[in-house]
Amino acid sequence: MPGWEEVVGLGGTLGHNLGDLHRGIVGVGRDIGRKVTDELIEIMIRDCLPNERHQFRLREGDSRYIISIFPFPAVVIPSGVRFVMENKREDSLFLKYAKVVMVVALYWVVSISMVFVNKTLLGGAVGGKTDAPLFVTWFQCVVTALACFGASKLTRLAPHLLSFPELGQMEGSVVRKVLPLSVIFVGMISTNNLCLKYLGVAFYYVGRSLTTVFNVVFTFFILGQRTSMPALVSCAVIVGGFWLGVDQESVSGSLSVMGVVFGVLASIFVSLNAIFTKKILPALDGSVWKLSYYNNVLASILFLPLMAVTGEGPAIYSLLTGATTTTTTASTTTTTTFWGMMVLGGLFGFAIGYVTGLQIQVTSPLTHNISGTAKACTQTVLAMWWYQEVKTVLWWCSNWVVLAGSLAYTRVKQQEMKRHHRIALKEAARDKEESERLSKGGGSN
Repeated sequence: MPGWEEVVGLGGTLGHNLGDLHRGIVGVGRDIGRKVTDELIEIMIRDCLPNERHQFRLREGDSRYIISIFPFPAVVIPSGVRFVMENKREDSLFLKYAKVVMVVALYWVVSISMVFVNKTLLGGAVGGKTDAPLFVTWFQCVVTALACFGASKLTRLAPHLLSFPELGQMEGSVVRKVLPLSVIFVGMISTNNLCLKYLGVAFYYVGRSLTTVFNVVFTFFILGQRTSMPALVSCAVIVGGFWLGVDQESVSGSLSVMGVVFGVLASIFVSLNAIFTKKILPALDGSVWKLSYYNNVLASILFLPLMAVTGEGPAIYSLLTGATTTTTTASTTTTTTFWGMMVLGGLFGFAIGYVTGLQIQVTSPLTHNISGTAKACTQTVLAMWWYQEVKTVLWWCSNWVVLAGSLAYTRVKQQEMKRHHRIALKEAARDKEESERLSKGGGSN
């Protein structure tokens, strides 16, 4: 489908020309043997809207072409059944800024809330002191899969309210391709939650901070791509901050070796997940939501033997029956609170995928990374206040060192992407000039 384009012309009346556009498309649609295509509509838009400077976006859905022409959007149905035109002003700069602020705030709220909810569940603060971290993770996968399926069905019923890919029956060939990634996905979310279980929320970011470092390692060994020296220096800064944080946790007596081990494993799995996701996405038409659906459905199955092997059966039974409390009233209250938190955690797991994509869409990948880093800092401060923890100056320095290294790495990669893009544009322009030169030379002969 065509993206945003500008239509620039000389004169005329917009309303009259929109009518010409509608009549032209309807007329073409009725002609025998002529099909209304995207390219044809683009040509007709340029012919029928020759006056002011407008923008249009064209997409196809439910056998109709929707042409958003600012500031007058129009819905054109080729059969001629309906033609809707309504006045709409382009958003002011203030509204655009307000939208960015609201989206970033939404991302922060969802992300931070998800961490605190998961910590509450995994730490045993709800539902007694029952220990079933894999069951909690499994349940969240089930909720996320159901949320994806429900969003797909809702899109079919109300496409104007929600845009979500259609999720039909899972294809065996696609399942075989996605399964290796789903195994990595299970490892990622399991170790991630186990890291959160054994580490405090305040140290959680530093505990998982080696993701960037393993990205560089696996990019070299799996993809064969080298990393620049500035990026390697940024990684060294992150490693230094990580070790300083571990040292200060040990000094304060709050170090959990298991938490650090699971944090390192989580960083490894997150890096592998990112690499293999790029390889698997083409099998799902590039749809991140389809991949999320397949991953969570397969993970829900893969977790079952894991829960059996790790001996979570008795703990799960206690959670299901409310056997961790003594009185009926307490059991009912605890059970209701626990399952409410479980569902909430699953919905946050689904929502984080949406708000992450939304933040990237309204800002940029670089801004998203900066927002995530700032969010982690805020999350650490909130955790210190909420759990009433006191840390040393060097402990705080470890957090700032990791944050600085992460920001530096993001900035370095952005500059490298810009440089590669400029080189690609120059090469494309040079190839075009060479092609035109050869074409003219062939024509003269």
